[in-house]
Formats: sequence, C-alpha cells, structure tokens
Amino acid sequence: MIHTGFIEDKVEFFETKNLQTLEKQIATKIEQNQAIMLSVNHVSHQVLIDPVGSKLYTAVVHFKGKK
Repeated sequence: MIHTGFIEDKVEFFETKNLQTLEKQIATKIEQNQAIMLSVNHVSHQVLIDPVGSKLYTAVVHFKGKK
C-alpha cells in the first residue's frame, strides 16, 4: 500500500564512538529530510562513558513538517 500523505513528525536516533562522525550523520540526515519538507524541531544528545573510559555519543533528532 502506498501512502501519499505528508510526514508531519519524524524522530531519528544516532550512535557512534566519535563526535565528528555523529555531527556528520546528523548533517546528512538534515539535508535528506529537508528534501521531504522536514526541518529540525529539537535535538537531544548525551555522552556515555563506560568503566574502561570509552565514550559513546548518542543523539535524538526530532523533525517536523514545514507548514
């Protein structure tokens, strides 16, 4: 079944061990979502550090449809 309605909200999750990679992933998704008329509504991010000291960068980006 094909839906022809507009996407009003979309949430994307990102995870990597490198902050620069996380920034690139988010920037790429922003460009892709702008093509389907979605803009960034909110970004939330965290850095998790395990007992060994390795870092894990995570982010959640909420996209909303442009009106």
